[in-house]
Amino acid sequence: MNTRTVIDADGLVLGRMASVVAKRLLAGETIELVNAQKIVISGNKANLVKEWKEFIKVGGFGKGPVHHRRPHEIVRRTVRGMLPYRIPKGAAAYKRLHVHIGVPEELEKAEKQSLPDCHGSKLHHRSVTVGELAESIGWNKKGVE
Repeated sequence: MNTRTVIDADGLVLGRMASVVAKRLLAGETIELVNAQKIVISGNKANLVKEWKEFIKVGGFGKGPVHHRRPHEIVRRTVRGMLPYRIPKGAAAYKRLHVHIGVPEELEKAEKQSLPDCHGSKLHHRSVTVGELAESIGWNKKGVE
């Protein structure tokens, strides 16, 4: 199959979007995800920031797991969690995922899809964007946007 799809992630819910994208990657699609910083995570911002700060404390001095602070890496890692990335089929699917902050020049004119079933407008409670969360946990967005 191996078709290339550009998905505008503006306003999509992180978990729902990640599961749909993972299924499509396993089916053989190559996915370019744009506007990663505008993806929504449901929950109270203060609680989410507190949880993430505790989460990224693990390790130190170059040891332990790596916890990313940049929005596109947070999104990429979330999708990886929904893939069987330790087996060849999952690893190949993960390599077909490309996540971008904003919209790169080469993708500006491309036709962009959205995932209406994953849109954050259905949320009835508080939410925070991945970009806001990333800034709160230490991402320096200097030079972006």
